[in-house]
Amino acid sequence: MTYNDMLNLVLALPFDTMKEVYSNGKQSLLIYRPSTLSKRFKNYDINTNFQIFLKIGDDKPFKPNHLRLLIDLKLRAREIPQSRIELLTAFDKIFYGAEPLKAISPLTHINFTQYINPIDITAVLAQLFIIEQNIGYGNKSTFNPPSLYIHGWIRTFIASDQEIDQIVYRICRNTPPTVKYTCQDNKNHPEYNPNAKLLWYIN
Repeated sequence: MTYNDMLNLVLALPFDTMKEVYSNGKQSLLIYRPSTLSKRFKNYDINTNFQIFLKIGDDKPFKPNHLRLLIDLKLRAREIPQSRIELLTAFDKIFYGAEPLKAISPLTHINFTQYINPIDITAVLAQLFIIEQNIGYGNKSTFNPPSLYIHGWIRTFIASDQEIDQIVYRICRNTPPTVKYTCQDNKNHPEYNPNAKLLWYIN
């Protein structure tokens, strides 16, 4: 599904309902809309809040976090550095609204052996995290759209030569991604460029 199609599906989901939104036969992604929120999420809008679940085989579904996605992409980029441009292109297209499976189709010929999830699951998970941040984030964001927080980190984990330990340390301290990876897509930044080219942040 495109961004808009998935967004509409999320918003149309009844409260206290879990729905599978993607499956490859071995793993599946599900969404759930709770009718009540904990105190931790008191600033969130109950009408746009939703939760993401990953189900692997017959195991119980669990909530994947951002690090699962980011480390998966870092492993791929580290194993085959020549794939970085194709990875960045695919996930930028997802960020800009493309259908994830179409966006990653150029990656299917690359024989990655180091990863956490299959590339299709990683791609749809990225789309869901992007939607989650755009509609569900309850606090004032430095970024417009708010999903630039996670997507700036997606770009960082793929493009940066830093070791996983160093990058994970930064994001675990709630440090925002560097301006290098966000400024031209960020409507709140003086360098915002509505006509920015794909991969504008690559030198």
